[in-house]
Amino acid sequence: MSGTSHVIMRPDDANIVGNVHGGIILKMIEEAGCIVGTRHCNTQNGDRCLAALVRVEKTEFLFPVFIGEVAHVTAEITYTSKHSLEVQVKVVAENILTGAKKLSNKAALWYVPCSLQNVDKIMEVPPIKYASAEQEEEGRKRYEAQKMERLETKARIEEVMPSPPNPELHTVGFSQSSLIHLVGPSDCTLHDYVHGGVTMKLMDEVAGIVAARHCNTNIVTASVDAINFHRKIKKGCVVTVTGRLTFVSNKSMEIEVLVDASSLVEAEKGKYRAVSAFFTFISLDKDNKPLPVPPLKVGII
Repeated sequence: MSGTSHVIMRPDDANIVGNVHGGIILKMIEEAGCIVGTRHCNTQNGDRCLAALVRVEKTEFLFPVFIGEVAHVTAEITYTSKHSLEVQVKVVAENILTGAKKLSNKAALWYVPCSLQNVDKIMEVPPIKYASAEQEEEGRKRYEAQKMERLETKARIEEVMPSPPNPELHTVGFSQSSLIHLVGPSDCTLHDYVHGGVTMKLMDEVAGIVAARHCNTNIVTASVDAINFHRKIKKGCVVTVTGRLTFVSNKSMEIEVLVDASSLVEAEKGKYRAVSAFFTFISLDKDNKPLPVPPLKVGII
C-alpha cells in the first residue's frame, strides 16, 4: 500500500532566507507514514487502530526546499512483522514555474498499530506481498536491526546537564538550548497522545537554535540519525526539548536532542525520557553555499 500528498510551501514554513525548516519536512514525512500505516492496519477485522510512530531511521536532507515549491510526499509500506511495519517516504520538491523536480528527502519509519479502544493494546499487522523472497529477507534484517537499536538506545538514558552561567563562546554550554512546550489538543492523535511529527518539529527547532548560536549564520538540517520514541507523551504533559553540541567538523555540527516529559496533573509520576536523536546541521552563506564551522572548544562546557 502506498500514498502521495502534495503541499505548497508557504512563507511561514521557512526561515528568513527562504529555506523550508527541516522540522516542517519531518512533520510532513511522519504524517504521510502515519496515514498509509493506519489505512493498511485497518484493512482487517477487529478493533480500529492508529499507527503510532516508534522509530525514524536516518533521514537525509539531499536538497533544500524553498517557498513556493510543491512538496510531493510519497509513502510506501516496505515490510511488515506481526506487530510493526516499515514505511519508506520520499519527498520530491517541484518548482511549479519551471517544472523542475528534485528528490529532497528520504526516510524510513517504523510504526506499531495501537487500538483506539485501548492505547496499550498492540494490534496485529496485515502482511504485505513481496516482489521476491530476497526483498522480504532484506526487510526482516532491517526490522531486527532497528529493534536491537531501540533497546540499546533506551538503556543509554542520561540526565541533561544544565548550562553553566556565562559560558565561553563556542563551548557546548554557550549554544545549549531548551524549549518548554505544553502539549495541547492540536498536538495530539485520536488517542490524546502527541503526534510523532509534532515532536520532531520541536526537536529540529531546538537543534537549529543550537547550530545558529554556535555559527551565528544561516543553518540548515543536513540529516537526522535514528529518532527513537521511548515512551508516549500525553495531552497535558509539559515537554522539555534540550539540544547540545556533541561533535563539530569543519563542515558540519552534530547535535544531540533529548525530549523529557512530565504530567501537570500527575506530578508524582515524575519526569521521563520520551524521545532521543542526533541532528546534523551545516552552515550556509547568503547564497546557500557551505561555510566552515567554528571549532568546538572542548574541555569546557
